Amino acid sequence: MVERRIELDRRYARKKKMKKIKEKLESATGEAREKLLYKMRRLSPFWTPPKEEGK
Repeated sequence: MVERRIELDRRYARKKKMKKIKEKLESATGEAREKLLYKMRRLSPFWTPPKEEGK
């Protein structure tokens, strides 16, 4: 059960980080945006950025 708890804790921490980064990503531009996208891909390799409206 210890391994399962560790695994769950990691998952919850990852979700919390992703939420924070997504909030910052909404207002970020240029180099800051690229840095945030890099961090998100490191945390979750299969994540894809949302398509921007109007483009």
